[in-house]
Amino acid sequence: MVDILAENLSGKAVMSSDGTELGDLYNITMDLKSGELNDLLVSPHEQLSADRVGFDVDEMGRLKVPVANVQAVKDYIVVAR
Repeated sequence: MVDILAENLSGKAVMSSDGTELGDLYNITMDLKSGELNDLLVSPHEQLSADRVGFDVDEMGRLKVPVANVQAVKDYIVVAR
């Protein structure tokens, strides 16, 4: 896998593998002890119903997409649902 700097991901559009645009990457959470990445925090598009996409939501309404769901990072970050 190619190394990608986190600063290059900030604000990148996130799309599910079925073509649904979920929103824009807000941040990435990690375990500070192990350094393992946990979730992508995605600011959902206004027209997107968060309960329809099947991901947990944080207290600010951002989608919590497990890093394990990431399938590709190119023009979009593509995630499995």
